[in-house]
Amino acid sequence: MTQIKNQPHTVDIGVGGMTCASCVARVEKALLKVPGVRLATVNLATEMARIEVTTVDTTAVPTEARLRRAIRDAGYEPRVKQAAEDEANAHSAWTGFAPVAWGLALSTPLVLPMLGSLWEQHWMLPAWAQFALATPVQFILGARFYKAGWHALKALTGNMDLLVSLGTTAGWMLSVWLWWSAPDGAMPHLYFEGSAVVITLVLLGKWLESRAKRQTTEAIRALHALRPDHAHWLSQEGEADVPVDEIRVGDLIVVRPGERLPLDGDLQEGATQVDESMLTGEPLPVNKSAGARLTGGSINGEGRVVMRVTAVGHETVLSHIIRLVEDAQAAKAPIQRLVDKVAEVFVPVVLLLALLTWVGWLWAGAHFETALIHAVAVLVIACPCALGLATPVAIMAGTGVAAKHGILIKDAQALEMAHRVQTVAFDKTGTLTVGQPRLNAHVPAPGQNEKQTLAWAASVQSGSEHPLALAVTAAAKAQGLDLETVLNMRAVPGKGVQASVGGRQLLLGSLPWLQQEGMDAQLWAADLPALQAQGASVSALAERTPQGVQGLLLMAFGDEPKPGAAQALADLRARGLKLVMISGDNRSAAEAMARRLGLRPENGEVLAEVLPGDKVAAVQQLRSEGRVVAMVGDGVNDAPALAAADVGMAMGNGTDVAMHAAGITLMRGEVALVAAALDISARSVAKIRQNLFWAFAYNVAGIPLAALGYLNPMVAGAAMALSSVSVMANALLLKRWKP
Repeated sequence: MTQIKNQPHTVDIGVGGMTCASCVARVEKALLKVPGVRLATVNLATEMARIEVTTVDTTAVPTEARLRRAIRDAGYEPRVKQAAEDEANAHSAWTGFAPVAWGLALSTPLVLPMLGSLWEQHWMLPAWAQFALATPVQFILGARFYKAGWHALKALTGNMDLLVSLGTTAGWMLSVWLWWSAPDGAMPHLYFEGSAVVITLVLLGKWLESRAKRQTTEAIRALHALRPDHAHWLSQEGEADVPVDEIRVGDLIVVRPGERLPLDGDLQEGATQVDESMLTGEPLPVNKSAGARLTGGSINGEGRVVMRVTAVGHETVLSHIIRLVEDAQAAKAPIQRLVDKVAEVFVPVVLLLALLTWVGWLWAGAHFETALIHAVAVLVIACPCALGLATPVAIMAGTGVAAKHGILIKDAQALEMAHRVQTVAFDKTGTLTVGQPRLNAHVPAPGQNEKQTLAWAASVQSGSEHPLALAVTAAAKAQGLDLETVLNMRAVPGKGVQASVGGRQLLLGSLPWLQQEGMDAQLWAADLPALQAQGASVSALAERTPQGVQGLLLMAFGDEPKPGAAQALADLRARGLKLVMISGDNRSAAEAMARRLGLRPENGEVLAEVLPGDKVAAVQQLRSEGRVVAMVGDGVNDAPALAAADVGMAMGNGTDVAMHAAGITLMRGEVALVAAALDISARSVAKIRQNLFWAFAYNVAGIPLAALGYLNPMVAGAAMALSSVSVMANALLLKRWKP
């Protein structure tokens, strides 16, 4: 047998026929029994299963066919993900109402005659007519409950369908028995209307629930709708409309005024304004000129532009956003795991309570039918529908509305944890500042030529994308300096670079590093204090010679705070949060920038001279104080710290590595979105708690009332349907949230 390395991958499968939290638990257990399945998460609200499988060897690969068979054997209907999405998108407002309509039509003649008793009138239908109306509801419209309940019974578990089928069947059979055993000419009190109405109300509740579910997935459908089907491909023969799937990286495409950009790319010809509101939440159009980055899904303004495609398919920013939102909505919050454990034992406990209710009423001297009706009411009202929906619908609504406003929440754990944050740590460059530093000053060492040393520095930095390197090369370009060939370039992580230029062994990096290498920083003793007091980040260029490391050029870089960053930090402070800025700059420069941002270095709100590799230790130190820490960053060197924090937030204008490491991505890169992310987390968790309280309180209050005879099966059925709908409606209130 050929062994290969484990390769985990994810499979998404739609699951039809689930009705409650117990169904979720049963599907997950069935999937986990398939060899190679490492993790299975089932979402009742989306009716999707996300399965993480591991390839162990070439002969034991858990295929989708085996996974779908496991779902089917558990008593549910496996569906292809795309087909499930297309079906959801095609639904009209009244889709699925036909069974409800038939139930209402057949149940109404059974219920209306009961109104006659208010005026002491006997309007009840003959027993045969009640039987004829109730039986189709019981066994045709209610067939779904029997099927699902039977599968649950075979698996020695329980679910909502089992409770409904047992309860309504008991009511129907009791009515048949009373009818057949009654003396000729007698009109016994029958319970056909109770069974029929319960089934109708449950069907109505599930229909209303499905309508609400479709509203929770609006965010995903809206994102999918941003992708055009065709693009104007520009070839040597001219423009041609081709499917987007046929476009490759490097192709040129034309985007006309008012059209959506089909893919990601760089602007080659023309200038325009682009509406990126659906991606970033930014309401104002963004100016784009030659060389600018364009994102698929955004809307072109008034200019006709030509763009070169840089990403297609699943590699586009839009696909990445969709994947993040889907992942978040498929994930389970930690609190949901408690709910799942409760759901596993809930139905067996309810069955026991119903039996005890029946026995208790008989023991108290009640008639057989009275005791049975009370037991039926317990079975009906205890259906754990609301319990299974409480958490996932709130997560879906919260992550969906957050994505609409430019906040991508990667997983449910980040959503649940963010509202507990007590300390927010920020990277400086690119997070709190614009991240485009300029070379404000360059001071040559005594005896050195200013332009020559700047040209050497630019040559060393010519192949780097670091913001400081770009500032050096831009300054050299502005002076028209010629760059030389660089050899043997070697980076020293967190410190600088070494390279050979024109036979000279040059070092460029931080002053502490160069001093360690033997450079005398006293060359610029008169200049350093003034530059650092201004908040400048200072680097130097030096040459390694037989006599030692000789300083050549001192460079001072300046950056500007992001617009609105100071106010955003003030707002966070007003929420009672502790703020910390983590920077690799020297202390003077870091503290000068911190004061411009409204931070208080004297209160320990600045951690300066922190090497990239030490940011993790800084975050861990903050966590060791017993506080929940959020880390906000944008660069590759921030990724470990983002992962180490309780909640990692990545700026959307940063690197992909940072966004992968973070639990939350702020698409506009605005500091103000940090407070917004914490707020939507708090509101979503509040909805989860409200829903769980309602779901538990409903059962805690309803079961005793039913057991004591205060609720008949019809009222219990209505209350059960109402509980599910109310949970959905409460979660959908999140859609009105705005940052």
